[in-house]
Amino acid sequence: MEKSGNKKRENWSSRIGFIFAAAGSAVGLGNIWRFPYLTAENGGGAFIFIYLAFVLVIGLSTMLAEFTLGRRTRLGAVGAYKHVDRRWTFAGVLGVLSPFMIMGFYPVVGGWATAYIFKSLTGLLSNPAAIGDAFGAFITNPIEPVFWMVLYLAINIIIVVKGVASGIEKAGKILMPVLFVLMILIGIRSITLEGAGAGLQFMFMPDWSKVHGSTFLAALGQAFFSLSLGMGAMITYGSYLDKQENLPSSALTVTILDTSVAILAAISIIPALFAFGMEPNQGPGLVFIVLPQLFAQLGGIGFLFSAIFFIALMIAALTSSVSLLEVCVAYLIDERGISRKKAVSLAGGSMVITSLLSSLSLGVMSGFTILGVGVFDFFDILTDKIFLAIGGMLVCIVIGWFMNKEDIKDELTNGGSVKFGLFDVWYNLVKYVIPIAIAIVAFFGIISIPHTSLMIFGLAVIAVLAIFSKKL
Repeated sequence: MEKSGNKKRENWSSRIGFIFAAAGSAVGLGNIWRFPYLTAENGGGAFIFIYLAFVLVIGLSTMLAEFTLGRRTRLGAVGAYKHVDRRWTFAGVLGVLSPFMIMGFYPVVGGWATAYIFKSLTGLLSNPAAIGDAFGAFITNPIEPVFWMVLYLAINIIIVVKGVASGIEKAGKILMPVLFVLMILIGIRSITLEGAGAGLQFMFMPDWSKVHGSTFLAALGQAFFSLSLGMGAMITYGSYLDKQENLPSSALTVTILDTSVAILAAISIIPALFAFGMEPNQGPGLVFIVLPQLFAQLGGIGFLFSAIFFIALMIAALTSSVSLLEVCVAYLIDERGISRKKAVSLAGGSMVITSLLSSLSLGVMSGFTILGVGVFDFFDILTDKIFLAIGGMLVCIVIGWFMNKEDIKDELTNGGSVKFGLFDVWYNLVKYVIPIAIAIVAFFGIISIPHTSLMIFGLAVIAVLAIFSKKL
């Protein structure tokens, strides 16, 4: 396979800038929202142990595969696959379609987090019993959540339009350290509450009797999705990397940072739930209903910790959504030859429309459905249950079966100047083991979709893309 001759491509200006940007892409709502309640629902410590094993074996390996594909080709998702073999162009298209669809609902939730920063400071906690009703009234309002969604998306656009080094990288250097400091502050407060020890024991003393087959599937799914894999982001970020960068070391560092935020989020939430006698298995409603009620019980400083938490949540969401927007922008720049400013305007403008529809689908447009679900759920289910898992499986298949092994080794070792003693182990994992593991997660995710028509539609989209791949 030949290397791309794209000499004008933007690059990260520093290793630390890339690390923070890639870690920011990985860190998102899944770390702070999804991981704590999955941990609680799946037995605590046993789930964490299994999750960490999957992160190190499958998540890290897949991330390294995406970095390798991106840097080797020096192209975004579509161009990278096309460069390997035009028959696989559809995998790249799927890698752009997925982040575009995620950005059809992600800014809505990012807007909620942004709004709750200000709500925490302006009386949200004054009536704990009404917090649940207040959240329901907020997300169904046709005006207020739209305002916060547009504000949140505007911040994304401002960052991405400035480019890779001046926008995304600089934002990552600021936002990621701030996120860690905020999460540590909340974590310290959580574990110092009276009764928090029971929560820590729940988290770090595995109870293997609570482990079932569903525990492994939940852990593998979370390990995969929390690292922003299968959505073209790491391929795109890898394409901006300098050829001297140590890919295995970078992938390991990003994985550790991402996992650290997830563990910090669990420490910030679960011990506090135990301290106040709340059930740890609160599900998705944990963040916007249960946690504000918990913060209200902290007394006079509760509003401050609530605001800090939602700042952290908004930052985590922002660093991920910036990378999702960049995937779409990179496609327009690489494949359509338009300027960054126009690409951001086109992609960002489209996302305003899809996010608007998603927000309204929770309220005034709740009666409007696509294949049996609202617009918000349509985007969410297709990406979470179908597109991301299949996208991650495809990158491993392409790396393992359609790229020259010596070219891959050359890329991972920087022409032999970097030692990677585990290359053969990693290569065999990517070629044989990981595609099967991801296929299992994809299968169970797909059959869990309650609306058969939606499941068929998602699979049909991928099939049509594959059939017409050479024309894409």
